[in-house]
Amino acid sequence: MKLKFILIALCAIALSACAGKPKEEAINPNQTAQGQYQQAKEVLDAGLYNRAIELLKAVESRYPFGPIARQVQLDLIYAYHQSGNLPQALASIDRFIRLNPNQPDLDYVYYMRGLTNLKADENAFQEFFGVDRADRDLASTRQAFDDFRILLNNYPQSRYADDAKKRMVAIKDKLARHELLVADYYMRRGAFLAAANRGKYVVEFYRDSPLVEQALEIMVESYDRLGLDKLKTDTEQVLLLNFPQNARFR
Repeated sequence: MKLKFILIALCAIALSACAGKPKEEAINPNQTAQGQYQQAKEVLDAGLYNRAIELLKAVESRYPFGPIARQVQLDLIYAYHQSGNLPQALASIDRFIRLNPNQPDLDYVYYMRGLTNLKADENAFQEFFGVDRADRDLASTRQAFDDFRILLNNYPQSRYADDAKKRMVAIKDKLARHELLVADYYMRRGAFLAAANRGKYVVEFYRDSPLVEQALEIMVESYDRLGLDKLKTDTEQVLLLNFPQNARFR
């Protein structure tokens, strides 16, 4: 009983302390705009993203048109992305692009939009255990590809261009795998024309992908099942020409 009373008393003291703790001020109103921004930037650099968002939003509300306004908006985009608030990150990105169509920082903004759209299609649990997620809807991944393409087309000298190129290659491979997984689904259900069309799509739009060989194999088998001998023969010739070591011709 005595022990129980002590535990109850300690809990009551802890709750009382929490209730009486004053709410942390968002920013120091006595600081200059630059000082308030620097405070927020230090929190951001420390990786305290939710807290940084609070501080940055407070600075933005006080100085929406000041000399640091655009940098605050850029930092908010990054903070939202890092905190996992992807819808707000995308909303902030689109707002920045709309209000600042000629800003030199737009290469960074499009780069962040690409990263955010990629992240939107990720599943942390599945990625951790190495489960292939190419079978899911990849609308955001396709949008990420377009974001990186805009970056490369409009800002080819950007510091983010090289990474954007690498990510586009990886995205194309992921999209090609997605098409082949769908094609396999159709094959197993006897929808051979649909399977052939998926393989054809890979050949036409992802021709530099290593998965083109598999796409051609699907097309050959599908045309064979459909009795389309001319299409089967033509596709086999393309397969042999480009992949002479293919198992089908050994």
